[in-house]
Amino acid sequence: MENSERILIVDDEQINLEFFEVMLSKLGFTVYTAVDGEEALERVCELEPDLIILDNIMPGMTGWEVTKALKQEPEYASVRAVPIVMFSAMDDIQDKIEGFELGVEDYITKPFNFSEVLARIKAVLRHRDMSEEVRKREHRLRLVESLNDALFSFAESVSDRLELIHSEAEAVNASKSEQAESFVETVRAQTTGTRGELEELRKRVDSLRAEQDTIKQQETSVDQVARRYHGRFEATP
Repeated sequence: MENSERILIVDDEQINLEFFEVMLSKLGFTVYTAVDGEEALERVCELEPDLIILDNIMPGMTGWEVTKALKQEPEYASVRAVPIVMFSAMDDIQDKIEGFELGVEDYITKPFNFSEVLARIKAVLRHRDMSEEVRKREHRLRLVESLNDALFSFAESVSDRLELIHSEAEAVNASKSEQAESFVETVRAQTTGTRGELEELRKRVDSLRAEQDTIKQQETSVDQVARRYHGRFEATP
């Protein structure tokens, strides 16, 4: 069974809170509510929801002020990425621009149609999941690059040592026994150092591979993300 997305509804009108709680719960979402901006900030930190539906016009803190706090203040850094869909009774273009600039993912004007609201919720959650999958892949690519750098560095180190050993061998071959002892010591020193570096490389490779495997197990394909929301939540007539 798929995880239930957690949605925090913030509105000072109780009738709206009850409506969304009933409708979204029926569709499989886990719904939480807050009646003003101050409570919203507390609940966001407590719950770390997947989505916030935020009314803009409220007594005390407005939706813009809540958004600004969540997106800009250091104390809310851990929940900064939580997407926000903002409601407002106004349909002013400048107001919408300001909301988007603050970090609002979507903007719906009251009075609203629930089917439209649901479609926007699905779109925002789908975008969030796809962004997360891109982030995971970028992290895994960085791990691969780090692994390649470690392997190339070791290969260069081994190449340098082999070149030195080859030079010493040529000298021994030219002067026979005079430099044999020196050659043996050089070989010992270089191979001992190489063994140590090889052991460190193996540990680093194992660590990087373990981290890479963990990330890969957590990844979901883009097609799977798209299918997750396609037709999964349908508004009740």
